[in-house]
Amino acid sequence: MVTSDRKFTGWRKSSRSNETHDCVEVGFAPGLVGVRDTKDRDGGTLAFSRSAWRDFGGKLRSGAFDER
Repeated sequence: MVTSDRKFTGWRKSSRSNETHDCVEVGFAPGLVGVRDTKDRDGGTLAFSRSAWRDFGGKLRSGAFDER
């Protein structure tokens, strides 16, 4: 879901972001996690349920998305 980011707070930049590209921020709202482009904060926010975000993070940590 793409939504306005007005209800999200506590935005923090991803530790994987760098100065030239691939910059994302994560923010939080009741029951939701928002992801937006650091360099285009007005460009919209992707919203995920907290459970979907936890599942995604777990899969990242387990290497489920690694190229084989």
